[in-house]
Amino acid sequence: MKFDSSEALRGVQEMWNGFLERLPYLVLALAVFFIFYFLAKGVRSGIRRVSARRKRHQNVGLVLGRLAQGVIVFLGLLIALVIALPTFKPAQLVEFLGLSSVAIGFAFRDILQNFLAGVLLLWNEPFRIGDQIKMGEYEGEVISVETRATMIRTYDGRRIVIPNGELFTNPVFVNTAFDKRRVEYDVGIGYGDDIARARELILEALREVEGVLTEPAPEVLVYEFGGSSVNLRVRWWIAPPRRKELLHSRDAVLEAIKNKLLTSGIDLPFPTQHVLFHDQTEETDGDRSRQREGWPAGKGEVPKSRTIAAALGRLAKSDNEPGEKERS
Repeated sequence: MKFDSSEALRGVQEMWNGFLERLPYLVLALAVFFIFYFLAKGVRSGIRRVSARRKRHQNVGLVLGRLAQGVIVFLGLLIALVIALPTFKPAQLVEFLGLSSVAIGFAFRDILQNFLAGVLLLWNEPFRIGDQIKMGEYEGEVISVETRATMIRTYDGRRIVIPNGELFTNPVFVNTAFDKRRVEYDVGIGYGDDIARARELILEALREVEGVLTEPAPEVLVYEFGGSSVNLRVRWWIAPPRRKELLHSRDAVLEAIKNKLLTSGIDLPFPTQHVLFHDQTEETDGDRSRQREGWPAGKGEVPKSRTIAAALGRLAKSDNEPGEKERS
């Protein structure tokens, strides 16, 4: 079979002539698309500027701007395709999207869930950009609220991407939601110390620390009886309620309390243990007059307590006695 080059050249020539005929339409289609593209960017910027002037729902401008930009760009793409391809009909694309919407919904269920959660978060504004939040083990400053996820910057300079679905369905602590924040810390004093005197000294130390608010006033409450101390809960307020101010305030307050209590003779005890040795043989069991510390002695006499060294020495002596008798 002989190859006919003239037929091939004629086919290429027809394709080239067709391209030249459609070239003005392609150029017009590209021009229309770029017009819509820059128009979408302008609309997005305008929505952001308008929303930035409002005190509430400022973050809504972010999502509305993105949605408006996407809709306008999609509309421009449809018009450009109609101009460039005469056989293309928008109804075909709409029909295709309608038939495949169920499959797309199942395939992108998590994406759609996070998108809807992002829209609700931006509308309700439980937190804003710049707020410091905590969810579970994650804590940091919100740097971006997008339609799919929220970006937070941790206090050690890392970025965490949290899906909006988790933020919408789980409890979130917004540490900067209000102007003030309360800080608390437990301080233990000795059982022999005067609680009223210790409370007065701690409040005096708090009044000397810069940054501790006088309204609401600081307070010191007896919280619990610990194993080796009486624990007082110290509570004071700071502003602004950010992480940096909290750490600096706690540092200054704890240093002032320690210095104030120690210089005034108030003990700051640490956990201790007291080991007791008991005679619990059958001969002494139940005889309160022969049992030692830690057991109710009643009205009878209780033998004198032995130190650990004395008890160990007695045990060593009793172990050595049989050997001495054998040698004798």
